[in-house]
Amino acid sequence: MIKRLIARQLKRFNRQIVHDPTIKNAQLSVIVPAESWKTGPNKQLLEISLKAAAQAVDVSHADIAAKMIEFPHWPEMWPGEHYKLLSALVQVIEPMIVVEIGTATGYSALSMKKFLKPNARIYSFDIVPWKEFPNCILQEQDFADGRLIQVIDDLSVKTIFDKHTSILSQADFIFIDAAKDGVQEQVFINHFSSLNFSSKPIFMFDDIRMMNMIDIWNNLEKPKLDLTFFGHWSGTGLVDWTGTK
Repeated sequence: MIKRLIARQLKRFNRQIVHDPTIKNAQLSVIVPAESWKTGPNKQLLEISLKAAAQAVDVSHADIAAKMIEFPHWPEMWPGEHYKLLSALVQVIEPMIVVEIGTATGYSALSMKKFLKPNARIYSFDIVPWKEFPNCILQEQDFADGRLIQVIDDLSVKTIFDKHTSILSQADFIFIDAAKDGVQEQVFINHFSSLNFSSKPIFMFDDIRMMNMIDIWNNLEKPKLDLTFFGHWSGTGLVDWTGTK
């Protein structure tokens, strides 16, 4: 039903979107009533989210913003961007293994590493080496202590995903910031559904309110919570992957 609604909306408003031309990246979205959700949050997600939102208030990313050569300084924006929330979630969850899908500019990796325990690790997967990504602020020294590791591989390919199951199955926190093309995130969901986790991971999905993500997010039948107001303006969703309602 949501897919049909989205298709009708796109057809109706295609090339007719009127908005303030000074606002960049404006996009169509859809609001969906609560009774259509496949699942809602459980108590654990609510507790984690409330603690993280409160913790994010005191997070400063002035040090990360100082490394940027572009404006605006998104890591210092909150609410509206998810970097302070990521830092707060790491403080609340205290993960030993973090998996990030999508290194990109490195803002998220540095936001999480900043509050990571000394013996914990972030495995940041991407198909583009950080040195080749435009405006990436990562430096060699960010990898020196071994707590941040970039892995160049495409986890959307099942055979490659299976090659990394020893790491993935131990993750306590998994942040998926991928293509939002209506396909890739669902592929990741299917792949992770085949894993037997040794921990009880919390997943965070970026951009869940973008048009291509609405149906995927709505149909994910696991305890989940839309944290957009405390995260990214385009959508932030938290999932208790192995939890029960």
